[in-house]
Amino acid sequence: MAYWLLKSEPESYSWDDLLAERQTEWTGVRNAAAALHLKAMAVGDRAFFYHSGKDKAAVGTVEVTRTAQQDGDEARWVSVAVKPLEPLAKPVTLAAMKAEPKLAGMEMLRQSRLSVSPVSDAQWAAILAMGG
Repeated sequence: MAYWLLKSEPESYSWDDLLAERQTEWTGVRNAAAALHLKAMAVGDRAFFYHSGKDKAAVGTVEVTRTAQQDGDEARWVSVAVKPLEPLAKPVTLAAMKAEPKLAGMEMLRQSRLSVSPVSDAQWAAILAMGG
Protein backbone atom coordinates (compact mmCIF):
# COMPACT_ATOMS: atom_id res chain seq x y z
CA MET A 1 0.00 0.00 0.00
CA ALA A 2 1.17 3.50 -0.85
CA TYR A 3 0.28 6.80 0.78
CA TRP A 4 -0.63 10.12 -0.81
CA LEU A 5 -1.89 13.61 -0.11
CA LEU A 6 -4.82 15.03 -2.08
CA LYS A 7 -5.46 18.79 -1.94
CA SER A 8 -8.81 20.45 -2.42
CA GLU A 9 -10.04 23.97 -1.80
CA PRO A 10 -12.86 23.54 0.71
CA GLU A 11 -14.90 26.21 -1.10
CA SER A 12 -14.88 23.91 -4.18
CA TYR A 13 -14.97 20.47 -2.54
CA SER A 14 -14.55 19.86 1.18
CA TRP A 15 -14.14 16.95 3.56
CA ASP A 16 -17.79 17.47 4.56
CA ASP A 17 -18.81 17.18 0.89
CA LEU A 18 -16.96 13.87 0.64
CA LEU A 19 -18.60 12.59 3.83
CA ALA A 20 -22.03 13.52 2.49
CA GLU A 21 -21.40 11.82 -0.89
CA ARG A 22 -19.57 8.80 0.65
CA GLN A 23 -17.30 8.63 -2.42
CA THR A 24 -16.07 10.86 -5.21
CA GLU A 25 -14.19 10.93 -8.46
CA TRP A 26 -10.97 12.94 -7.96
CA THR A 27 -11.17 14.94 -11.19
CA GLY A 28 -9.77 18.13 -12.62
CA VAL A 29 -6.06 17.54 -11.98
CA ARG A 30 -4.22 19.34 -14.78
CA ASN A 31 -0.59 19.13 -13.74
CA ALA A 32 1.65 16.52 -15.36
CA ALA A 33 3.46 15.51 -12.16
CA ALA A 34 0.20 15.26 -10.17
CA ALA A 35 -1.38 13.21 -12.99
CA LEU A 36 1.55 10.77 -12.83
CA HIS A 37 0.89 10.35 -9.10
CA LEU A 38 -2.78 9.59 -9.82
CA LYS A 39 -1.71 7.00 -12.40
CA ALA A 40 0.52 5.33 -9.79
CA MET A 41 -2.30 4.87 -7.30
CA ALA A 42 -3.66 1.38 -6.58
CA VAL A 43 -6.93 0.24 -5.05
CA GLY A 44 -6.46 0.25 -1.27
CA ASP A 45 -3.90 3.06 -1.22
CA ARG A 46 -4.56 5.70 1.43
CA ALA A 47 -4.38 9.48 1.21
CA PHE A 48 -4.73 12.49 3.41
CA PHE A 49 -7.54 14.84 2.43
CA TYR A 50 -5.95 18.27 2.66
CA HIS A 51 -7.88 21.56 2.67
CA SER A 52 -5.84 24.10 0.75
CA GLY A 53 -6.72 27.78 0.50
CA LYS A 54 -7.40 29.49 3.81
CA ASP A 55 -7.49 26.32 5.97
CA LYS A 56 -4.17 24.74 4.91
CA ALA A 57 -4.56 21.52 6.91
CA ALA A 58 -4.90 17.75 6.56
CA VAL A 59 -8.39 16.98 7.87
CA GLY A 60 -9.05 13.30 7.14
CA THR A 61 -8.01 10.10 5.40
CA VAL A 62 -9.40 8.48 2.25
CA GLU A 63 -8.97 5.19 0.42
CA VAL A 64 -8.52 4.75 -3.33
CA THR A 65 -11.39 2.56 -4.59
CA ARG A 66 -10.67 2.62 -8.34
CA THR A 67 -7.49 3.22 -10.28
CA ALA A 68 -6.93 5.90 -12.88
CA GLN A 69 -9.25 6.40 -15.81
CA GLN A 70 -9.27 9.16 -18.40
CA ASP A 71 -10.60 12.50 -17.17
CA GLY A 72 -11.78 14.66 -20.06
CA ASP A 73 -10.80 14.67 -23.71
CA GLU A 74 -7.05 14.20 -23.32
CA ALA A 75 -5.63 10.79 -22.38
CA ARG A 76 -2.87 12.33 -20.24
CA TRP A 77 -5.38 13.58 -17.65
CA VAL A 78 -6.83 11.01 -15.27
CA SER A 79 -8.98 10.69 -12.18
CA VAL A 80 -9.29 8.10 -9.43
CA ALA A 81 -12.21 7.21 -7.15
CA VAL A 82 -11.87 7.66 -3.40
CA LYS A 83 -14.02 7.15 -0.31
CA PRO A 84 -13.65 8.72 3.13
CA LEU A 85 -12.14 6.70 5.95
CA GLU A 86 -11.66 8.76 9.12
CA PRO A 87 -11.46 12.42 10.03
CA LEU A 88 -8.34 13.42 11.89
CA ALA A 89 -9.16 14.18 15.54
CA LYS A 90 -7.51 17.56 15.01
CA PRO A 91 -6.47 19.12 11.70
CA VAL A 92 -2.75 19.02 10.99
CA THR A 93 -1.89 22.47 9.71
CA LEU A 94 0.70 23.36 7.13
CA ALA A 95 2.55 25.34 9.81
CA ALA A 96 2.68 22.25 12.06
CA MET A 97 3.93 20.12 9.15
CA LYS A 98 6.68 22.61 8.34
CA ALA A 99 7.72 22.67 12.01
CA GLU A 100 7.96 18.86 12.31
CA PRO A 101 11.51 17.61 11.52
CA LYS A 102 10.15 14.17 10.54
CA LEU A 103 8.34 15.83 7.61
CA ALA A 104 11.31 17.84 6.30
CA GLY A 105 11.56 15.86 3.05
CA MET A 106 7.82 15.69 2.39
CA GLU A 107 7.02 16.24 -1.29
CA MET A 108 4.11 18.56 -0.55
CA LEU A 109 6.39 20.84 1.42
CA ARG A 110 8.96 20.86 -1.38
CA GLN A 111 6.47 21.38 -4.22
CA SER A 112 3.59 23.17 -2.55
CA ARG A 113 1.62 23.77 -5.74
CA LEU A 114 1.12 20.04 -6.48
CA SER A 115 -2.46 18.93 -5.79
CA VAL A 116 -1.47 15.25 -5.55
CA SER A 117 1.77 14.11 -3.94
CA PRO A 118 3.29 10.98 -2.41
CA VAL A 119 3.70 10.50 1.35
CA SER A 120 6.24 8.06 2.80
CA ASP A 121 5.32 5.48 5.44
CA ALA A 122 7.18 7.49 8.11
CA GLN A 123 5.50 10.75 7.05
CA TRP A 124 2.08 9.04 7.10
CA ALA A 125 2.70 7.81 10.65
CA ALA A 126 3.94 11.23 11.78
CA ILE A 127 0.91 13.08 10.42
CA LEU A 128 -1.48 10.52 11.90
CA ALA A 129 0.21 10.99 15.29
CA MET A 130 0.00 14.77 14.97
CA GLY A 131 -3.70 14.49 14.09
CA GLY A 132 -4.45 12.55 17.26
